[in-house]
Amino acid sequence: MTSQFFGLNIAASGLRASNASLNTTANNIANANTDGYSRQKVTQQASNALRVFATYGCAGAGVDTLAIDRVRDSFYDVKFRNNEQLLGNVEQKNYYNQLVEQYLDDDGVSGFSTLFNKMEASLESVMTAAGTTETKSTYVSQMKAVTEYFNNVYGSLQNEQADVNAEIKLCADRISSIAQEVASINKQINIIEMTGAKANELRDKRDTMVDELSKMISIETKETPVVDENNPDRVTGATRYQIWVAGSYELVDTYEYRKMICVARDTDGSTGQNDVEGLYDIKWGYGSYKDGDNVNELSDFALDSQLIGGELQGLLAMRDGNNGQYFHGKSAGAEWVGDKMVVTVNVEADYLKDMTKATLPEDGSIHIGAKDYKYDSWSYDGDSTYTFVIDKSTLSSMPDTGVTVKIGYANSYQGIPYYMAQMNEWLRQFSDATNQIMVSGYTSDSLEGINLLTGMMDTNSLAQYSYEQLTTLSENKGYYKIRGGNVSVNAVLLDNADRLATKADLTEGESEFLNLKNLKEMFDTKKIFRGATSGEFLTKVLADIALNKNNSQTLEDTYKSLENTIDNQRLSDSGVDEDEEASNLVKYQNAYSLSSKMIQTLTEIYDRLILQTGV
Repeated sequence: MTSQFFGLNIAASGLRASNASLNTTANNIANANTDGYSRQKVTQQASNALRVFATYGCAGAGVDTLAIDRVRDSFYDVKFRNNEQLLGNVEQKNYYNQLVEQYLDDDGVSGFSTLFNKMEASLESVMTAAGTTETKSTYVSQMKAVTEYFNNVYGSLQNEQADVNAEIKLCADRISSIAQEVASINKQINIIEMTGAKANELRDKRDTMVDELSKMISIETKETPVVDENNPDRVTGATRYQIWVAGSYELVDTYEYRKMICVARDTDGSTGQNDVEGLYDIKWGYGSYKDGDNVNELSDFALDSQLIGGELQGLLAMRDGNNGQYFHGKSAGAEWVGDKMVVTVNVEADYLKDMTKATLPEDGSIHIGAKDYKYDSWSYDGDSTYTFVIDKSTLSSMPDTGVTVKIGYANSYQGIPYYMAQMNEWLRQFSDATNQIMVSGYTSDSLEGINLLTGMMDTNSLAQYSYEQLTTLSENKGYYKIRGGNVSVNAVLLDNADRLATKADLTEGESEFLNLKNLKEMFDTKKIFRGATSGEFLTKVLADIALNKNNSQTLEDTYKSLENTIDNQRLSDSGVDEDEEASNLVKYQNAYSLSSKMIQTLTEIYDRLILQTGV
């Protein structure tokens, strides 16, 4: 038979359960607008019945309040995070593609097409008055305006590359910071949950941070219970929480975390002719790494991985995107030539055999087999063989023969390096075609013609490359040294426009202009760039950037729509519904009132039993 006070225990358990539910409802209402908060609910079950050895068998013993749990579905978390890494990728591409389009777009005043048309119009003016110094000066000035356009665009693209590079570091630093915070939260969660409680708010905080992380880089998470090896059946309450990023890099393992460390390339460690100085390589290190520690102890993070995802992949695509065109070949030999280590490399790709498409820095880093070296210079035989002079200070061993040689890596996206390479290709083709005509002609005073276009040797001086340096002395490199940042009009012509070669041969009269006619015909008919004439450069390049921008814009709109849809689905499950909480409030209030009424009733019974019964 149960105790006379058994009913009081049952009512008290109901009172405790209702109180816990009311408190949880109050917490839900208070956090209805808190970002990242997951609705909580009280988990309760009937207490084990007592066997009373009566005809009715067992008596109910009330209710047990087991836990306060989050209402959250990991299925929606996975869907949301997968979409976030896709959204982060295309958002970065779309933003920077819009900037590239702005740099290249013709505003009708200072754009390429406008300036090129003015240059052609001034050329026609010279042809109507070939012996006039004023018309020649106007033409040279208009050509200078075209070269300055490329100088400005090239500088803008380099500045944009520097901005992207800085953002890559910010992204990597934030990933490392989140990893450290998650590791700290993991410890706090385990300390609490090993006592049998639920660390709901800490779990919400961790999930919010993982959501943020998923937009920066692709992630995969796993949480498994920690098992007591001595007593496997015992529930420890602790869990092992792991995060992998970029496919295979373990960022967090419960209390341990890793760092993404950005290391700036050396001044002589470039991998692209047009790259700004100080581009970052990403290294992978332990959480204990500090600035100033030996970077050689860090492992490499694969920048060419297609599994990086998120904003980081979008930023790398814009900073390093070369449309898959980079230097690669096979080492054909390594030998000492005097006191120089010379490595010969055979290449097969057609674009590596065309110097107008060359993007190799004059000195930089080279990867031979499994080792990295630096080279001081390179040469090309005009066919399929490159020769590199290796920096002796980086020679830890003899370079291997018959192995793959790489400078940089293939990034299939059309990023900033791609547009600079396209610009350089047009300039080299255009400069070559223009100069060939100019040096073959004569001035109106029957002096030999000189090259119209050249390049500055150094940004800090006024020295320019001679025509011989660009042709006969260039070791099969052609106009390789000409690029958007240094292309210029020959200073001799800027000082004296009468040195412009207007005549095709010496038999022409002073005011004849057959050479200029040949130049105009070249402008109008010769296909110098991607099957197009000189003036159609912008049309070709703008088609690329417009396509890339439209694709990234379309994908961004799609993924943003999916983000809203998935987030709404997630909120419908884990978010706080104020109407539902108001209903719960009434329900639990009634339950609390009934339990209180039950205690009051039992109190009256005990009063009658104790005070009014007996002797």
